[in-house]
Parts: sequence; structure tokens; C-alpha cells
Amino acid sequence: MMNMENKGNQKEKQPVKNSPEQLKERAISQDAIRKGLTIAVTIFGALLIVSIVMIFVVSKKIDSMSGADAQIKLSAQGGFTCEYSEAQKLYPFGDGVVKVTSDRIAYLTLSGTEVFSQTVSYQNPQCVTFGEYVAVFDRDGYNFTVLDQYGIWYSKPTANPVKSVQMSSDGFIAVICGSSESFGEVGLYDKDGNELAVWTSYNSGFPICCAFNANSSLLAVSTINTSGAVIVPYVRVFAINKSDKGYEVTDHAVYTTDDNVIFASVCYVGDKLCCFTSNALYEVRDNTLTQMNFDFSAIGYVKKVGNNLFVTYADGISQLNKLAIINQNDSVIYNHSIGSNIVCVAQTEKLYAISVDRRVFIFNTSGTITADYSVDEDIIRMNFISGDKLCVVSTGGVHTIN
Repeated sequence: MMNMENKGNQKEKQPVKNSPEQLKERAISQDAIRKGLTIAVTIFGALLIVSIVMIFVVSKKIDSMSGADAQIKLSAQGGFTCEYSEAQKLYPFGDGVVKVTSDRIAYLTLSGTEVFSQTVSYQNPQCVTFGEYVAVFDRDGYNFTVLDQYGIWYSKPTANPVKSVQMSSDGFIAVICGSSESFGEVGLYDKDGNELAVWTSYNSGFPICCAFNANSSLLAVSTINTSGAVIVPYVRVFAINKSDKGYEVTDHAVYTTDDNVIFASVCYVGDKLCCFTSNALYEVRDNTLTQMNFDFSAIGYVKKVGNNLFVTYADGISQLNKLAIINQNDSVIYNHSIGSNIVCVAQTEKLYAISVDRRVFIFNTSGTITADYSVDEDIIRMNFISGDKLCVVSTGGVHTIN
């Protein structure tokens, strides 16, 4: 009996063989587990790589925004000190500054010594510098004045209220005025103050801004027509030709687009006409205004440096401002965050300066930061003056940075 029971127990302990279906299901289950683990490891590895890259990029951006090359005490630099209310009236230019008040225009040296002045009567004086020239106009008033660092060139009355002015490298000046009988008008003057032509806008809409090309042979005027159901932008271009009888101004071209946009600024890069809205760049190509493929959410400053465009913009409210540099082939050669609060910019044909968050960055045309300064006072405005020195008007006075 004992032997028979043992044999029975041994029989009961024999392994149970799985059916082919069960073996197949087990193989499928194990394969699914292996695939799941492979996917999980792959995702983890990808996330790890992305995290490392992000840490590297962010650290590089933090490094670029943290330490300046030099910390400058502006009061210790060349120039002169003055009260904040006085500093607001000063504009760097030439070898000194232009002082503009409602009753006087004066040119001062960097030590604060007055060189020359002229009495005016402006309710809302505005000052703009254009290379070797300065234009001071009474916004919504009826007069403007042109000068350089050697003296006053001329003062001219206007029949209609002045809205803005633009000058060329050759001293031509375009004056945009309002009008009760039309949308507005643009007066063109030569460097001696002679009126060459007046274009009155009856059909194109309100003149907004204008720009000369490099040799002052073309003047582009941006207008906006709001008389219809939708706004229609126009860019009119006038040719300025010199003959034995003087200068002749003629119609050259008219451009528009089906997009309901406003061209708030225009400029020439070589022979290429560029038109900017609040968030996009259009260029004239094959006699057509074409939107370029750039992602600008909110454009701030647009400046031409050499044949490159320097554009400040932000991706949205409370976002860091960025600087994009676009070369003449429409390639972005620089595009990085620059800071929170942009105060002002300045440029020459070779250099670009931007004041942001008590920092001053100097770029060359290729997008390389050649200098980075941290300053101890709030900057009001700045400009390059003779010898590529940067003249800064701060809350404490006028200072120069070599």
C-alpha cells in the first residue's frame, strides 16, 4: 500500500504541460512587456537629452544676460551733470548735444558750453537726428528748423500742422502735415530749405511715415486709407531727379496689398524697399508687396545698420524683448533675448547700440556684441557722436563712453 501511494503521489507531482494556445499567449505577453520597456527607456532617454540641452541653453542665456564686460559709473565719465528736468531737453549730436525747449534751440559742447542758439516759439517741440543733420519741429504746430553742429540752416513755416519729418543723408527733408481739405500732405525741401514739391493725398489716405533711399533719388511714403469698409494701405514712391533747371519730383510707383495692415515704418536697404507693420515685414518684390516669413509678434524698433536690419520685438505681453538681425539676403544672422525694458537705440553705418535694463550692448553689423556695459543711472537717450563715441543722456547728465 505504501508503494502504491508513493507511486500515486509521484504521478500527481508530474508537471502540467501547457497547450499551444497558452504558450502562444505567454510569448505574446512577454513580447509586449519587452516592447513597453523599450518604449519607456527610449522616451526616458529622449527626455533626458532634451533636459540636458535645455539646461545648457538656459545656462548660456543666463550667462549672457548676467555679467557685463564692464560696470561704468556714468558720473565719472566725460561730460557734464545736470538735473533730470534739464536732461530731458538734451539730444546727443555731432560733438555735443542739442538742447531743445519751447522757446530756444541751442547746440552745446560736451562740457556744457553753448556754441550757438536760435529763438523759437514751439508749443510741442520734437527733435530728431539724421546723421549729420538735426530737425526740430513743432508737432501740430506750423514750423520746423534744420541745423548741424556748425549752425542753424533754416527755419520754415508750414501752411498746415506738422506731424513728422524725415531727412536724407544729402540733407533733403520730407515734412508730413495734416490738412482740413485732404487726408494730408508731404512737402519736400532741399538742403537750403527750398520747397521742391508738395504732394497732397486726396485718394491714398493719411500719410503715416516716409523714407529716402541711400542716394536721395527716391522718397517712399506710407499711407492708410480708412474711407472704405476696410483699411487699405498704400506705399507711394516719388522720384527726385536733378536737371539743369533744378530738381524735378515725379511719380515713380504705387504699391498696395490685400492685407488689412498699416505700414508704420518704411526703409530702404540698398535698392530694396522694406515696409513694417506691428508684427510683420513686407518687401517689394517684382513690383509687389510681399510678406516675408518672419515671426514677429510685436515689433518695437527697426533700424538699418549698413545693409542689415536690426529689429527688436517681443513674443507677447510680459515676455522678454528680443533682437533679430536680418541681412540683405533676408537671412536671420542673430536672434536672441535682449532684456525686459528697452529704453532707446542708436546706430551708425557700422555699429548698433541698445539700452536695456541699465545695460548697454554694442553690436557690429554681423551681430557680434563688441561691448557690454552695466551703468549706474537710468538712460534717457543716446546717440553715436564723432569718433564712434557713444554719448549718453542719463537722469544725472551727459556722459560719453568710448
